[in-house]
Amino acid sequence: MRYGLVILAAGFTALLSFSLLALAIGTDYWYIIDVNTANHTGPDDLSSHSGLWRIIEGANSSSFIPTFTANMSSLSETERHLLGLHKVVVIVLPLSLVLLVFGWIFGLVSSLACSPSLLAGAASYFLFCSLFTLTGVSIYIKYSNQAMDEFQRIVSPENLANVDVSFGWSFASAWLSYSLEVATGLLLMLAARIIQMKGRYDSGVAIAML
Repeated sequence: MRYGLVILAAGFTALLSFSLLALAIGTDYWYIIDVNTANHTGPDDLSSHSGLWRIIEGANSSSFIPTFTANMSSLSETERHLLGLHKVVVIVLPLSLVLLVFGWIFGLVSSLACSPSLLAGAASYFLFCSLFTLTGVSIYIKYSNQAMDEFQRIVSPENLANVDVSFGWSFASAWLSYSLEVATGLLLMLAARIIQMKGRYDSGVAIAML
């Protein structure tokens, strides 16, 4: 396998993973609540979708999630726990995005230097970044499930029968970003291996010519 093609593939997956994570963080389709309005006679749309920063209710109403501004003393223990989980998510995922920028620079320098050790280091760095993304997405799943459990506790089963909840495309974008971060790390490891094998081959040829 050619070194140049592997490096180009790694650069593409790294750039795509950054773009997808940035898209996920900035959009509001992480969690979708679809309410069946067949029996609803009012003018309001009861469905909603939310992101990491705000909740969109109906067609025009939106509100920001008070992650860092909520009055903790007025919240229940469950609400404080949910808010704590949400704080972790909105810190870890943007941090992962910043780390990806440095990873892309590190990978570029390593590929230009054609150094197996630097390429291996860049690969390890991307795999480390992927752990941040995986952690953020996993905690968001836990946060969403616990929020839904609390919602089910206070809403009657009759009303729940008309509610359909699901993760949206923003959530899927974050998962895909994680997968591409892992792929980038593996491709950089392959590139390091190619350079290492080429060095051994060139050394063998030089020795044979002596």
